[in-house]
Amino acid sequence: MNTHNTLSLLLFISSFTFTHGFGSMGPISAVFGRNDFFCAIDASGKQEVICWGKNPSNSNYSNCSGSSSSSVFAIDVPPMAALNGGYEFMCGILVNTSYVSCWNSYGDSDTSNLVPQVFQTTSYSYIASGKDHVCAVRGSYYSDADSGLVDCWDILSSPSGLISKQSGLYYNQETSSVMFKKVVSGDGFSCGTFEGAGGIKCWGPNASGLSGLVSNSSDRFLALASGKNSVCGVLESSGEFKCWGGSDTGTDTGLGFSGSGYLSPRDGTSFVALATGDQHFCGIRRDDHGIECWGRVNSSSIPKDSGFLAIASSDSIMCGIREDDLVLDCWVANDSSLNDIDPPLQLCSPGLCTPGSCGPGEFAFNASLLHEPDLTSLCVRKDLSICSPCGFNCSAGFFPSSSCTENADRVCTACSLCQNSSCWDICNMKSSHSHQDHRLSQLHRLIIIIGSSVLGFLLILILLCLSLRFFPSKGKQKKQFSSCIGKPGEKETDAPDVIPSAVSVAPCPGLAQVFRLSELKDATNGFKEFNELGRGSYGFVYKAVLADGRHMAVKRANAATIIHTNSREFEMELEILCSVRHTNVVNLLGYCAEMGERLLVYELMPHGTLHDHLHGGLSPLNWHLRLRIAMQAAKGLEFLHTENNPPIAHRDVKSSNILLDADWCARISDFGLLRNDGDVILDMRDDVYNFGVVLLELLSGRKAIDRDCSPKNIVEWAVPLIKQGRAAAIIDRGVVLPRVVVPLLKLADMAEVTVRENPCERPSMSEVALFLEQLVKEGLIL
Repeated sequence: MNTHNTLSLLLFISSFTFTHGFGSMGPISAVFGRNDFFCAIDASGKQEVICWGKNPSNSNYSNCSGSSSSSVFAIDVPPMAALNGGYEFMCGILVNTSYVSCWNSYGDSDTSNLVPQVFQTTSYSYIASGKDHVCAVRGSYYSDADSGLVDCWDILSSPSGLISKQSGLYYNQETSSVMFKKVVSGDGFSCGTFEGAGGIKCWGPNASGLSGLVSNSSDRFLALASGKNSVCGVLESSGEFKCWGGSDTGTDTGLGFSGSGYLSPRDGTSFVALATGDQHFCGIRRDDHGIECWGRVNSSSIPKDSGFLAIASSDSIMCGIREDDLVLDCWVANDSSLNDIDPPLQLCSPGLCTPGSCGPGEFAFNASLLHEPDLTSLCVRKDLSICSPCGFNCSAGFFPSSSCTENADRVCTACSLCQNSSCWDICNMKSSHSHQDHRLSQLHRLIIIIGSSVLGFLLILILLCLSLRFFPSKGKQKKQFSSCIGKPGEKETDAPDVIPSAVSVAPCPGLAQVFRLSELKDATNGFKEFNELGRGSYGFVYKAVLADGRHMAVKRANAATIIHTNSREFEMELEILCSVRHTNVVNLLGYCAEMGERLLVYELMPHGTLHDHLHGGLSPLNWHLRLRIAMQAAKGLEFLHTENNPPIAHRDVKSSNILLDADWCARISDFGLLRNDGDVILDMRDDVYNFGVVLLELLSGRKAIDRDCSPKNIVEWAVPLIKQGRAAAIIDRGVVLPRVVVPLLKLADMAEVTVRENPCERPSMSEVALFLEQLVKEGLIL
């Protein structure tokens, strides 16, 4: 960037004058002012409008699914072909008639009052909303004609709110007969591109400082945006960024432009879209569709791992529609927080639906890429298409594995899958020769590591044999037990040497160790409270560190459990528990039945419970891990239901009974004492229902029962939204979204089936486990 541009940028950043930016018409737009909000056209094929903002009075969106103070709200307007926001109002072109409808930021149901009656039945092909006026290009939106005359009207504040009226302020003899193609509006001016040799014309009471600058330009513009007193554009030929206005208009907008100053975030950067805010600009790069912002922007909040096809900005919040899955994503200026505004997860249109074929460097967006079987088109008419700009590069960590075609953009593949020289340079790999050397170097390292590991293992084995020979363990009460991988254990070495008790325990040959009560007391510091890991209906669970250094969990039955279960039931439980060996079940390691105590010793799960991570302040878990945990927990329950004789019903499935081991693998725990009452088959269907509740917790981050929310029950809150096709509204926005959200929407559909009232309509645990395993295998969560 040259010195002039650097000074301009410094002026821009250092200015604190309150300004506004107004972007081009598109599928997403923002309203500026005290009650700023965003609206976007959804991707359902109906072109309905979804809006979100800061707690509007008519909000129908609960904050219980996250910490954000923002709300999603419905606007009573017909489907829209395009949107454009101004100061405290939004306008759109209606799909069926091409009429303009405008509504204010207070969410009033009556929207027609912001369009003067004389213009309410006129068709328009383009609109531009400014500080206190709207200008629109005449013509049917879906016609082949791409230019027309311009009508303008005022939108002004009054004691009763915003009102609209026809005005002569924006009538200009010079421009009254000009056929405009695109227009933008600012504070007291509008500018537009027109037919002919190119260039821009401006008009309005505050346009005097702009007209002389821009009317002489012969440039053609791909996109336009305006600040309070400035107009900016993306050059059609090069994609570079160009602005006029600012300090030369006689008022400092804070944009820092001097004369016809040229400002770009980096020299040579090309863009395909542009959005402006209070003191910042953001653009979509032409090469990889990544976001680049400059000015007063919190760079750490800008999404780095996804490309975008449309963006919009309010004073301090910027939102875009991601190219991979059409999900909304937002980022902020330096002094703002994403808690101020948080978009819904509805899929939104990546562009405007238009007639005709796409031009060079564009592709027609294919709805089948969204993996939604019911979605065949993103537009209300089959003859319409969305033409999006082709990309030729990918975001960091990905490389383009195929080029852009007529109906699909270039495909981006993770660099971890790069296999040949076509992607080495992009993925920062070396040449073929260097790559082979690198592979050989890695092989040498691997050989060294394996050799060292084998020698280390042999040394440990020798030391272990010597220790067993010269330092035998005290007493003969212990039995050998296997690691919990489903392999049969060694035979029992000696009969247990225990103090007689009232319970005669059937042994678990080779799988469980009999502990002395004194040994477990020492290991738990006398069952002190500070060693407590949790408590449940069975009793208390304590962390134990044995004399040999092993870390375990000891479950100690409370008095009520001991009183209400006889010795035979305890023996039966031990027999069952000893037979349960699975990687997704917390396996029994031993027990103690001295002095009337009933103690069960299990593997220690160092990462706590799923409940702790979702609701207890521990790390919130990313989406990939959440999906994997759901699959593993389902496989653990499936094992209990199908691989045991008789089958085991858990009867208490909940997030606090799903534990996470050292490798963050999910383990089912606390399937309790056996009960002979009730129907086991029905109990297993109850397990499915309760597991569905866990799925809803994983998806939303909300507790199963939360008294601070309405409704309190997560099922009563989430299921209606899922059935309405609004599953995206329950997704936990406290976690960074994955590149593709379709698996989360599929998971929501499965959760809805598992919590159906009729047990016969619920799937089996095997069906749930198979479904989740397939989601994980597809690798869609990145």
